[in-house]
Amino acid sequence: MNIIISNSGDKPIYEQITSQIKNAIISGELEAGAPLPSLRYLAKELRVSLISTKRAYEELEKDGFIESVQGKGSFVTGKNKELMKEEQFKKIEECLQEAVDMARIAHIPCEELKDVLAAMYDEG
Repeated sequence: MNIIISNSGDKPIYEQITSQIKNAIISGELEAGAPLPSLRYLAKELRVSLISTKRAYEELEKDGFIESVQGKGSFVTGKNKELMKEEQFKKIEECLQEAVDMARIAHIPCEELKDVLAAMYDEG
């Protein structure tokens, strides 16, 4: 697992860690039961604060992607990948609904909104 942190972006470090680990789990790069690096090790490797890695792991656990066992570490849960994708899709739909509402207020046609979405998707 390769996590890349950007200090120049708007996204907090813990969110960068969280989203990259979620992506690795959903894509199958990290399978159920796979151990994650310890909080201290990950913080040291990424050259970030222990607080950032702790918060990232807490978010992952809260969202059901990992489980932490006292004295043993953190592991990818056996949660169904399709269920995880569905949960992510619901969040995407909420964000897209907000974008559609804003576009309607600004009288931006659907085709222009689609073009922006396609361009953003292709950039990523």
